[in-house]
Amino acid sequence: MSSYAPATMVDAHTLILHEAGFEVSELCLDDIDDYVELVASAYRGEFSKQGWTTEADLLSGQRLDADMAREMLGEPDSSMILVRSAEGQAVGSVYLRQPVDNIAYLGVLAVSPVGQGQGVGSALMNLAEAWVVERWSAHSLQMSVINKRTELIAYYGRRGYERTGEVEPFPYGDDRFGVPLVDDLEFVLLVKPLR
Repeated sequence: MSSYAPATMVDAHTLILHEAGFEVSELCLDDIDDYVELVASAYRGEFSKQGWTTEADLLSGQRLDADMAREMLGEPDSSMILVRSAEGQAVGSVYLRQPVDNIAYLGVLAVSPVGQGQGVGSALMNLAEAWVVERWSAHSLQMSVINKRTELIAYYGRRGYERTGEVEPFPYGDDRFGVPLVDDLEFVLLVKPLR
């Protein structure tokens, strides 16, 4: 047990991951290739089917590429958190964007099938929620989830995220985000009050 007393909730949630054998950092350019591989492992392809967050039955192709990841990293109003195993393997990540009207945005929450079932996803969600409150004074956190991901929507519901009633179109025809294997994909918006 660590004798370090965390000063903030961000520190406390980071410490929980550290004590479980994981390293937490903000993503940097040197992490891009590992990040792209992590996101693919969580969402697309055969390997992703070993985990429960896969989209492989809905979409083929890439989830994102290195150029898209560099663009995300270069956004001045966002942060990307990366979790690595003790062996240095990227096992979890999350993208956060600063609040608009007190509502921050969470996207591309990815946990490798290797990291699933070890508490990485829950710990990363807790860290993300603390991050947007403490660093950006957000009152709520919003995300978008593909409408056909009912199991994932239910998981977020158990964590306090509720549907807003709003939907956003899926970018059909833009293969940078994947090639749809089914019709009628759209994103449902979920939000959780944090204060």
